[in-house]
Amino acid sequence: MSIRVLIADDQALVRNGFRLILETRSDIEVVGEVEDGREAVAFALDLEPDVILMDVRMPVIDGIEATSQIVAAGSVARILVLTTFDLDEYVYAAIRAGASGFLLKDVRPRDLIDAIRLVADGNALLGPTVTRRLLDRFAATDPSQASGPDAFGALTARELEILRLLAAGLSNAEIAARLYLGESTVKTHVSSILRKLGVRDRVQAVIVCFEAGLAPPQLDPARAAGRTTE
Repeated sequence: MSIRVLIADDQALVRNGFRLILETRSDIEVVGEVEDGREAVAFALDLEPDVILMDVRMPVIDGIEATSQIVAAGSVARILVLTTFDLDEYVYAAIRAGASGFLLKDVRPRDLIDAIRLVADGNALLGPTVTRRLLDRFAATDPSQASGPDAFGALTARELEILRLLAAGLSNAEIAARLYLGESTVKTHVSSILRKLGVRDRVQAVIVCFEAGLAPPQLDPARAAGRTTE
C-alpha cells in the first residue's frame, strides 16, 4: 500500500517540485495540493492522507496553526513541517502543535523521501541542528517552574526510568543494554508511555518530560542527532 501525501505550500513551484520528487517513488502517492493553511485543514480531514508536507508561512492561517487544528480534530496524518526559516520559535511551535518532523526546504530529495517513509511508519524525525537547539531551549528552562500532567502518576517506576533515558537521547537498543532488558520489552514500555501520556510519538513524550522537570537535558548534542527515529 502506498503512502498518501498531501502537499501544503503557498508557492506553486515548490508544490510542483515536491510532487515531481515524490511521484518518482512507487510507494508514495500525492493525493492533493493546497496553498493555504485553511485548505490544508479541510483537505487533511477530507482526504485522510498518511503524511502532510506542511509549509510554515502560508496565508489565511499558518502551518503551525493548521497543524494544531489537524491534530486536535483527531487526524491520524503525520505532519512533516518544511520551511526555509531555521528559527527556534518555529521548531518549538511545530513540535508542540503535534508535528512529527521538521526539515528545511533545502533537504536533499533522497532525505525527503526517507523522512516521509519514516514518519509514515509512526516515527518522529528532527534534523540534527533542530534537535540541538530544541534541547538548548529546554536546558534554559527553570525547572522550578515546571509542572507535569496527571498522567505521570499512571507511569510505573520502570516506565519513568525509560522515559528519562529517552530524554537523555538513548535509542531503544541503548536503553535495553543499560537496563538489561530485551529491545522488544523496551519497545513495549515506550508504547505504554506514549499511550499513558496521550502523546503521538517519542519527541512529544520527551517534551512533556522536559516540561515537567523530570529530566533536565544533559545530552551531548552530537548524540541527539537521529535518536528520535527509533
